[in-house]
Order: sequence, then C-alpha cells, then structure tokens
Amino acid sequence: MIRRPRYAAAIVRALKRSRVVALIGPRQSGKTTLARGLVPADSPNYFDLEDPVSLARLAEPRTALGALRGTVVIDEIQRRSDLFPVLRVLADRRLVRARFLVLGSASPELLRQTSESLAGRVETLPIGGFGLAEVGVRALDKLWTRGGFPRAFLARSEIDSAAWRGEFIRTLLERDVPQLGIGVAAPALLRFWTMLAHYHGQVWSAAEPARSLAVSEPTVRRYLDLLTALFMARQLQPWHASVGKRQVKAPKVYLRDTGLLHQLLGIRSHAELLSHPKCGASWEGFVIEQVLRAVEPDEHYFWATHQGAELDLLLIKDGRRIGVEVKRVDAPTLTPSMRIAQADLELAKLVVIYPGTQRYALAHRVTVMPARDLATGRSDDLTAK
Repeated sequence: MIRRPRYAAAIVRALKRSRVVALIGPRQSGKTTLARGLVPADSPNYFDLEDPVSLARLAEPRTALGALRGTVVIDEIQRRSDLFPVLRVLADRRLVRARFLVLGSASPELLRQTSESLAGRVETLPIGGFGLAEVGVRALDKLWTRGGFPRAFLARSEIDSAAWRGEFIRTLLERDVPQLGIGVAAPALLRFWTMLAHYHGQVWSAAEPARSLAVSEPTVRRYLDLLTALFMARQLQPWHASVGKRQVKAPKVYLRDTGLLHQLLGIRSHAELLSHPKCGASWEGFVIEQVLRAVEPDEHYFWATHQGAELDLLLIKDGRRIGVEVKRVDAPTLTPSMRIAQADLELAKLVVIYPGTQRYALAHRVTVMPARDLATGRSDDLTAK
C-alpha cells in the first residue's frame, strides 16, 4: 500500500469548506481507495453505483440521502445524473447534516452536471495516478516506465504491467466511453490515440491526423478534446508575450500517463524505452507532469517562437513567472534559447531539470535541478524567492 497523504489531506480540507466535493480522475487512479480511507465500504454512508445493492438503496434518493449524517460517499456518480438535483437541495439545507464526496471517472457529463446543478456549491479536486513524491526516488525509473496507475505500477513484472495497461485501454474504449453516451467507434479512437502517442511532446496540428484517419479536422479535434476530458491527454497551451516576435499559437500535446504512452508505442520495458526514438519526449512529458503536481501553479503554459526560441514550461505562481526546461542529458548547459526566454518572458528564475544527481548554477537565476528532487522537499526551490 502506497500512502497518499497529500490527496487525503486535500479532501479533508475541501470537505470542511464545501458541502459537496467532487473527486474526479480516470478510472483506476485511486479515487475509491482514498474515499474508503474516510468512509468504509460497508458503511451506510457509502454508495457504489456499480453495486446493485447501492442502486437499490438509492431508489428514493432524497429519502436515503437526507437522513444521513457526517461524510457521505457516492462512487461513480456519473451513472446517476439524476442525483445532482437532489444533492443541490440537500446542500442548500440551512442545517448542515452531511457533506457529500462524489467520485467520478472524469466524465464530461459529471463536469457538466456539477457546473449546472451544483454551481457555487461544489469544490472539484482532480486526481491522477501515483506521483514521484508518493513512490519515492528509488522508483523514479519504474514510475516513468510503467506510469502512475496503481495496478500498473505495482504489478509483479513489466509483462504484468503491460498486460494491465493493454486491458485498461481496451476497457476505456469499449465500455467506459460508450457508457458516457459518446458516440465514437472504439477502433477509430484507438487509431487516433495511437497516432497521438507519436505526436507526444509536439505542437499540435489537426491536418495530418485528419488526412491519415480519413476524417475531418473538426472530428480529429473532437477526439483530442475527448481524451483531454478523460484525463488521458494534456493540451499544454501556448503563452503569448508582447515581444515583437512571431510566436507559436497552437498547443503542445502529451499523453498524461507515460505508462499508457509506452503501451501505445509498443514499449514493454525500461531497456526498450531508453533506446526508443521517443525516449526524450517521454521524459519531457513525465517531468512536466511531476512538476505540475509538485508546484500546483496558478497557470501553466509553454512558449515558443517561429525563430526557434522555446521554453518547455512556463509556470505562473503567486504572480511570478518561473521557467522550466527539461533535458535528458548528462550535464545541461546554458543555451541561447534559455537566455532569450529568460529575457523576453522576464522570468523570476529558470530551472533546468535533468536525470542526474548534482544541483548547480548555470547563470544568474538559472539553476540545474535533478528530477529526483521532485520527490523531496527540495522541489520547493522551484517557487522559492
């Protein structure tokens, strides 16, 4: 069992502030385990909407939920969208008798219902799989290779991990997507997802995937938005600065879990990963996800100009701009692109993250930091003044 105290504490704080808290994220990312740490599965306050018994108990939802006290958990709530108006009524009661923790598999329906039925009454907490701070420095390569889904990471062998990830992809496409009422054929979405894996870390353009799949560009954009809404893909938006240069205005795309990325690319082991052409792009996406977890910035972007200057990640935290460059080299050096980004974006600091073990300064307000520091308190140096 890998403990996740940061998420657990965030849920407790949110429940103190808000009468309804939505814990959203992909299926099998650990939401249920976290919820059961607060409310046991055999408690009358726990409802699993994939369990027929729980569904029967909610035949009269207002009566069943209205009499409860304390924290009430409703798992897989997107299966019963009719519960949202009931939760709105219960959340508006003058006397606070219960607070509701609702869990959903990152469905667009869940987000739509909470925004319409529970506007101003719900606090949303996104959750992903395991992060480096949770599994520790020694497991960095394992986490990068297998990804953060608990059952993929904790599998007995790389073969077992790959088998689980393959089944996860199949189940998501063949069962979960149709259950959300999304009319996309599983083979078509799988072809697109596989193609997206080859675009990992690149600036997005819908034209080439549309031609390859023989569909329209709006259809391809819809596929990308769907995978983004399901927390399978990340569209890193560009930052536009007033620097008098032509800047890239399309997003960069990444698969959020590197284990699924490697599965779609046919990479089955860490040794295969290190020799694969997408190794550098995979490392970049992995580090970006860990940085976003560690820093929790107010906003995040990438930046690039058509003249060739670029910055992998621009973080805005407490009004300060912090640049992050990701390099998979033995000893990063200061590049002209870094100098341009530092000057044009007026960065408070620039941090270069690499797989080594030594931290050192490259220039004024430019520091090289080992990726392993993201698993420790030293990651705070990213935002320290």
